Amino acid sequence: MVLCLLSSLCDGTFFPSLLKEMSEVVGSFNKHAQRLLEQHLASGFNKCFMWFRGKRRKNQHVTLIQEGKELVTYALINAIAIRKILKKYDKVHYSKQGQAFKTQAQSMRIEILQSPWLSELMAFHINLRESKIKSRNAPAFFEACNLTFNDDGKPSLTCELFDSVKVDIDLTCSICLDTVFDPYSLTCGHIFCYMCACSSASVSIVDKLKSAEPKGKCPLCREAGVYEGAVPLEELRILLRRRCSEYWEERRQAERLERMRLIKQHWDNQTKAMMGI
Repeated sequence: MVLCLLSSLCDGTFFPSLLKEMSEVVGSFNKHAQRLLEQHLASGFNKCFMWFRGKRRKNQHVTLIQEGKELVTYALINAIAIRKILKKYDKVHYSKQGQAFKTQAQSMRIEILQSPWLSELMAFHINLRESKIKSRNAPAFFEACNLTFNDDGKPSLTCELFDSVKVDIDLTCSICLDTVFDPYSLTCGHIFCYMCACSSASVSIVDKLKSAEPKGKCPLCREAGVYEGAVPLEELRILLRRRCSEYWEERRQAERLERMRLIKQHWDNQTKAMMGI
């Protein structure tokens, strides 16, 4: 009885505090990862603007490599820490509250391994490593991140920082069952081709995913409200376009025709609606 009471009191303070900490950690990680990737992908006016604001330093690539490595390490270390904390909590209190909390955190999208920016950072680091940047001041490349292919030729992003944790992100779209093309990550963390995601959300490629129903569900995990905050994975797109060049070109040609058809169909429907046909 006493143990149950103590456990209840601990739950009342421990889990809300942990929830707040996790939310702050994920928010900080997403913010820094997005800023770093914007610097790497910047071009034209934005590139000049960042230069004058001092965001781009002399040894730009060296800095990006180091920051990207630190952010991925930060994410994995935090994931390990949370897992151990919850496991220890359940062991000490003879409960399953820790595992229940983990499920709750995932549904609230504050589990750091769910962040779409993690897969983008992994792809970003592989892109930099494979661009063969030469600098005597460059730090060691992050060899833990790799794009791997299974026996069927299906790709996945993998990152193994320690023996105790390994991130393995499947890059096969669960709708078309092919390698993701023009990849987008829904807020639940699952990755789909852009056109497949639009089809699943019942929106046109012209209206885009932000116009999806607020309660629209992920076709894989069935979590609701996952389309509005969908993130285009530009670094992953660059990586797959380079490493799967033949497939990418075939898919690009096929989707070009399909996109033209869908855009024409969309505007035909809009015109008919305006004319009351």
